[in-house]
Amino acid sequence: MTRSAVAPDPAGREAGRSAPAVRPVVRPASRREDLVTVVLGACLIAGAMSDGWAHANIVDTIEGFFTPWHGLLYAGFAGTAAWVLWLAYQRRDAAPRWWRDGWPAGYRAGALGIAVFGLGGLGDMVWHETLGVEVGLDAAFSPSHLLIDAGAVLLLTSPLRSWWASAEGGTRAVTGVLSMMLGAMAPTILLTHSSAFLTAAPTEAIGAYGNQGPAILGVDAYLVTTVLLVAPFLLAHRRRATVGAGTALVAGVALFDLVMFEFPAPQTVAALTALLGALLADVALRWLDAVRGRDAALRLPIAGALYAGLVWAGHLLGLALTDGLRWTPEVSGGLVTLTAVVGAVLGGLAARPAPADRTA
Repeated sequence: MTRSAVAPDPAGREAGRSAPAVRPVVRPASRREDLVTVVLGACLIAGAMSDGWAHANIVDTIEGFFTPWHGLLYAGFAGTAAWVLWLAYQRRDAAPRWWRDGWPAGYRAGALGIAVFGLGGLGDMVWHETLGVEVGLDAAFSPSHLLIDAGAVLLLTSPLRSWWASAEGGTRAVTGVLSMMLGAMAPTILLTHSSAFLTAAPTEAIGAYGNQGPAILGVDAYLVTTVLLVAPFLLAHRRRATVGAGTALVAGVALFDLVMFEFPAPQTVAALTALLGALLADVALRWLDAVRGRDAALRLPIAGALYAGLVWAGHLLGLALTDGLRWTPEVSGGLVTLTAVVGAVLGGLAARPAPADRTA
């Protein structure tokens, strides 16, 4: 049976001071428990994908809040939330106030996500029933949708944080990587206006100076999607190189976008070649760790640059093979270089600071 608390400091009591409050120690989530969270979270994401498809394709038939697509989304949320609450309730022997202290490592933020998602869902119902159904940018920037999305990210990434807390590799990494993928897929529904996996800008000639808006928006889409992919990848890679982590992120985000718009051919092929680039990056970074070690200089900036550069080089290759690449070599090559630089900068930000020199 798990011990319920850390012993208080006796010196504090002898000095007449009250001992600091300590939280009960509860057992961490098991592999099976994390796996159940991931499966239920996938149901939530599937509901979000169906709702995104409906907004993109049959929005004229949607009336109000109570739709089959919302039913799938909120059923997935209810199942995931109930399971996470059950995990805490199961640990009430060690934490009688389980609603406050019973969360396994990594799940406390998920509990906050339940509350945020629920608040956003309530607001979404009121919004739909009073103001109608949002379309386009209105849907992407709706306050209730933003709350739902923030709550979903916190909830879906609970197994990811559980994996980090366990410091385990092997099969435990599978649930962590899948959780990270689901967490990156959640905001994708609100970023379709700026998704590189949906843009066809590189297949269109760049206009004359002063008429280059579509190309500029295309570049911006690559930059936004770079941040969406590279930031979580680096947080995972900082702990250990895990083959499949970068590939899973590209697969999840691209799949969400392509399902919403029914798999347009050029973008689908480009997503597959981007997936190949991500796989090459995963393998290369695992090899670099084996050769240089996990404490090598500039490990994370190199990882961010290599991952972003290979993914988008692969993506542009796919567009070139299917529809022809009509951007100039300067813009195409510059795009890969720029995203690699952004990846390197994010890697520098994700790196742990070096220990202070106490001898100075």
